[in-house]
Amino acid sequence: MKFIRWFEEVGTRDVALVGGKNASLGEMIQNLTKKGVNVPSGFAITAEAYRYVIEKAGIREKIVDTLAGLDTHDMENLSERGSKIRGMIKNAGCPKELEEEIRLAYRQMEERYGEGVDVAVRSSATAEDLPTASFAGQQETYLNVRGADELVEKVMECFASLFTNRAISYRVDKGFGHLSVYLSVGVQKMVRSDLACSGVMFSIDTESGFRDAVYITGAYGLGENVVQGTVNPDQFYVFKPTLKEGFRPIVEKKLGTKRKKLVYKEKGTGTKQKKVEREDQRKFVLTDDEVLTLARWACIIENHYGAPMDIEWAKDGRTNELFVVQARPETVHSQRNLAVSETYVLEEDRDLLREEGKLLVTGEAVGTKIGYGEVNIIESSDDIHKFEPGQVLVTDMTDPDWEPIMKVAGAIITNRGGRTCHAAIISRELGIPCVIGTVRGTKVLKGVKDVTVDCSEGMGKIYEGRLKYRIEKLTLDNLPRPRTRIMMNAGVPENAFVQGQIPNDGVGLAREEFIINSYIGIHPLALIEYEELKKRAMEEGDKKIARVIKEIDERSASYEDKVEFFIDNLARGIGKIAAGFYPNEVIVRLSDFKTNEYANLIGGYLYEPEESNPMIGWRGASRYYDDKFKPAFGLECKAIRKVREEMGLTNVKVMVPFCRTPEEGREVIKTMQEFGLKQGENGLEVYVMCEIPSNVILADEFADVFDGFSIGSNDLTQLTLGLDRDSDLVSHIFDERNEAVKRLVKHVIEVAHEHEPRRKIGICGQAPSDFPEFAEFLVECGIDSMSLNPDAIISTRLNVAEVERRIKRDVYRDKSG
Repeated sequence: MKFIRWFEEVGTRDVALVGGKNASLGEMIQNLTKKGVNVPSGFAITAEAYRYVIEKAGIREKIVDTLAGLDTHDMENLSERGSKIRGMIKNAGCPKELEEEIRLAYRQMEERYGEGVDVAVRSSATAEDLPTASFAGQQETYLNVRGADELVEKVMECFASLFTNRAISYRVDKGFGHLSVYLSVGVQKMVRSDLACSGVMFSIDTESGFRDAVYITGAYGLGENVVQGTVNPDQFYVFKPTLKEGFRPIVEKKLGTKRKKLVYKEKGTGTKQKKVEREDQRKFVLTDDEVLTLARWACIIENHYGAPMDIEWAKDGRTNELFVVQARPETVHSQRNLAVSETYVLEEDRDLLREEGKLLVTGEAVGTKIGYGEVNIIESSDDIHKFEPGQVLVTDMTDPDWEPIMKVAGAIITNRGGRTCHAAIISRELGIPCVIGTVRGTKVLKGVKDVTVDCSEGMGKIYEGRLKYRIEKLTLDNLPRPRTRIMMNAGVPENAFVQGQIPNDGVGLAREEFIINSYIGIHPLALIEYEELKKRAMEEGDKKIARVIKEIDERSASYEDKVEFFIDNLARGIGKIAAGFYPNEVIVRLSDFKTNEYANLIGGYLYEPEESNPMIGWRGASRYYDDKFKPAFGLECKAIRKVREEMGLTNVKVMVPFCRTPEEGREVIKTMQEFGLKQGENGLEVYVMCEIPSNVILADEFADVFDGFSIGSNDLTQLTLGLDRDSDLVSHIFDERNEAVKRLVKHVIEVAHEHEPRRKIGICGQAPSDFPEFAEFLVECGIDSMSLNPDAIISTRLNVAEVERRIKRDVYRDKSG
């Protein structure tokens, strides 16, 4: 056949013949199905067929004339010209010889799959799926097409869609000639994901460019809803290095709302939207095994192509098989200059902005930039001509028809969509700050004049007004690497993939408290005693406990076992931080809530005593072996075991906070062992916080128990000077540079290093971040590491390197006399 190629006959060498999408499908069928990647078969109607249609109809010059002098910023004129050309192509009709070949190929599909086989008809442009330009979604796709008559009709509509408004505009932006791009059409066996689920995955993190994670999104029904942003999908992250070693490193699972799904119409062809039942909305669309299978396929596909990939997947509801239905190169981060770091910093106090009501709405951040502008709420693409360059586009969701105005927007805000939806993909490619899935952005921002769109902290935040921000650029190629290890304080898993790319030597302090507060929010004992509390609420009619049960049910809806909810969420939070900094060590501090802080968790009032001074009360180590709290501590130990043993992230170490005596330290290590965390096993090191004067005075005895120390300069200063830094009356005395504090710090460093075996010692307090001279003092004392806030990493690294050079010069000078 002249105009038809079966997928099994084409590969990446054939882009000029069958377009990027079809060439990639053929490449995978030929090379990756034998490696276990399922790809549905089909055929391509070649670009030669498109050329033949244009030439046979004699409309080439008419197309050229219609596009002459086009201004793509004039939306109405663009729309008129695009509509005229599409009409020319459709009216031309399908040449007889081409139609006969299409009908014959479809009959062969019927012989393989059954009469009236359902197929997807997808456009595949010859300039599509390039590393520098995706052209994704520029042309049309039709699902659940049946019968040769409808297939021929949809093929002609695909040809015409080469001249949609967005496709014309995109070619102009990317410098492609309108008649130098040709269109092939792919006809692929449908996967019955209308009866199951589908989605998009990337072999790279779409926001940070972190290359060691597979990012997967999914929702019920056909995949168009995920691609177009009609639903907020489930999200999953899988860590590639330990996945390849046979572990199960799902480091994030986030439940999407998934309120509707795209399914087949009951009669005939085509699709329709259908509501998803509430019970199904609260379930993940994929099992863990399925998530891991897709992640492995992403790795196989990436390895074959040698580049980060953007992949569409689908699950067949009849056979329960997973399939890859498209794969193309990722076009944003693969082109990024990794030698230059660009950080956007909001110069306003975020807490103060929240208090003053300036924080208007939040959603998912796309990218890490900040932008501002005048709000322009547009409900329909029919009104995009009302948009002015530099304004902030606020809408329910976008599709490719919106692209002509998206490229000139100061920022973009949508109610719906996940991070693989159209708005996210295009704003990422354009480098525009974007917040998606705000749910009510169009309502909240009605009547607001100007807003600032902040994507710099992992969550997308919309503030009223135009706020000041700065951009910090840094060339990373020639950064000095000092002897003193420069580590990072971390606690927000959402930021781990970004922060892990800042030059660092690992995490010196990862706080569990943030993860427990944000990911869980429930007192662990309330989860352990869930059934008992439920019984009390029913039998005793206790309304307060009933409210606790209701909140637990809402937060842990996808878990029958509430204990597993705690373990899984804590493990994934720790795991994502460990993945972001792998293989550098990540020191996780066990929970250090005070009694009043634990009481603030859901159900906490049932288990926490009231203390007059929680700061020096029942906190840290003293809780872990106490029978009243020990079962809760066991959940923390199980979470860390999951990270190390199931996810394979053995770079995680643990640290014990507020350990008052060496005997208490031994009790904690014994309790950890009872829950399966054995010091020394599989490289597990256990550190202790040095934050109480007794830790310094008995440093030699603590060094017999623990593998190392981390100085907590905040608490050590408070307890050395006997003051509450939060008290306005005495806070002026609080200073880590006080001579008493410095003597303790110097002494404990010396003891740690003189111990047999030598013990590592670092600092994870605020002081080196705030005071360069304190960092200099620590270097002079010979400290092994400093763990700092992310924004102080680079400046402190430069400062420490200079101090070390100076010390070296002084030593050399002394020796040479």
